[in-house]
Amino acid sequence: MVPGAASRRTILSLGALCLLGLFSTEITDTDFWWHLRAGQYIVEQRALPAPDPFSYTTYLGEPAYPGEEKVRRFVLTHEWLAQSLWYGVWRAGGFAAVVLFKAALLAAFCGIAGILAARRSGDFFFGVAAAAAAASLARHFALDRPALVTFLLVAVFVWILERGRPLWLLPALSVVWGNSHGGLFLGWVILGAYTAADRRLWRVALVSFAASGLNPNWFRIPEILLAYQKSDLVKTLIEWSRPYLWGPPYEFNVLLYGAGAALLLAWRRVERRDWLLFAAFAAAALTAFRNIILIAFLGPVLIAAYLPWRPRWPKLAAPALAFALAAALAAGTARGKFFQLRAALWKFPSGAADFLLARGVREPMFNSYESGGYLMWRLWPRQKVFIDGRALNESVYQDYLRVMGSTGASAEESRQARRQVLARYGAGVIVTNSFEYTTGVIYPIVLGLADPAETEWQLVHYDAQAAVFMRHPPPGVPALDKAGVADQLEAECRLHVENDPVLPLCARTLGFLFLRAGDPVRARRSLGLYLANRRDADPEAQRAYQQLLPR
Repeated sequence: MVPGAASRRTILSLGALCLLGLFSTEITDTDFWWHLRAGQYIVEQRALPAPDPFSYTTYLGEPAYPGEEKVRRFVLTHEWLAQSLWYGVWRAGGFAAVVLFKAALLAAFCGIAGILAARRSGDFFFGVAAAAAAASLARHFALDRPALVTFLLVAVFVWILERGRPLWLLPALSVVWGNSHGGLFLGWVILGAYTAADRRLWRVALVSFAASGLNPNWFRIPEILLAYQKSDLVKTLIEWSRPYLWGPPYEFNVLLYGAGAALLLAWRRVERRDWLLFAAFAAAALTAFRNIILIAFLGPVLIAAYLPWRPRWPKLAAPALAFALAAALAAGTARGKFFQLRAALWKFPSGAADFLLARGVREPMFNSYESGGYLMWRLWPRQKVFIDGRALNESVYQDYLRVMGSTGASAEESRQARRQVLARYGAGVIVTNSFEYTTGVIYPIVLGLADPAETEWQLVHYDAQAAVFMRHPPPGVPALDKAGVADQLEAECRLHVENDPVLPLCARTLGFLFLRAGDPVRARRSLGLYLANRRDADPEAQRAYQQLLPR
């Protein structure tokens, strides 16, 4: 049963609003802020941010691996067009505009998957299902960063080549891609797959490939990717790790294996380009978590195209689908999950930045890795950061780890390592949050600086996002009682769990820390918070909590 034109328009409109709502998540990505600052610099200075103007440690120390200098320049220059665009969107409409822009890019990505699935299967409902399947995995990538340009252009390239028009757009889009994100090599892969299946495309493929080199780094992407493999710092980033073949996100496994099964079942009629694209996208996805979104796009299209059976839809399928989409839109909006047109400032050291700006602090700063981008946005050009998510200097990162501390080192060993490194960089102020939230570990630097035996550094500010320590507080900036760090730890963990309850391990860590310190009231509060949000059974925490309850 084919729904009428009015039903199709209603379903498509509701589906588009659902996708926009689903992807309109608040800005939580720590990298967003340095992209925004870089975009501002490019627009206002009319120059690329190279050499790096934002961190005072970028060019200190010897390169840690061959090609590090080339990687550094690439990181500083390869996303200039997308960064400028992001800044322009923010300047025009603030954080709300940025969120909607992100949502529109991802909604278009999923929508094109749906269009192709409907076109190749001849079934409208398959197209809607394909867009929904793509969104189920793409929602994990709702981050405000230039990689969204690559996601959309992957879909647009396939869409244009599937239709066979307008091919003239591909060279122009290749120039945009080459100046927006390093994923432009995926455009080469797509062009190669379609050209291998239809040699008449070789001219447009060649021109598009040549056009993609019109960027500050020419055709160095393969060289940069090889250099990335030598970086210990890059290897620590989750986005460059291999995905779980039988674990979360489960949507990836379903789409990967489902598409593979559909191709095998229909192997006699599978187009060559589909074999090639699936092999290339699957290989990329299995190499790095950041690439699994490629399967979000291609998987539903291949399943729809080669599924060996076609259902017979009942007459009520269209109104039932419209009702389900309307209900999903209403529920998502009512629960506050859709259209979160804001930045998650609860996650970033806004109070610490206000404190430093108000007191005119200009001393060299040491900061935690995840706060570097936000501090760059708030404090530059008055202050430069020590480190940030651009991962520009491997040796500086190793020094960063020594300052943050090792859980296996003694208090004295950690103190000596911290003093030596901070003295070498001349740091006079430290801004740090307290937890690694995936594991719940407290950064040793926080406990080390809170130790009364640490007399070199004074606590001068703390709130639920971060603590600020200074070596020599200026006049008018009193040193606070370091016992306040306990308040800071508790407030930061509670704020995070309330806003991101899927990661409550910080409360478990705090509960046992306070228990060992002889503070049963704080221990009970923290363990209670953890147990209220845990997903799996934790007998040890449950027993400890029960023992702390009033008798």
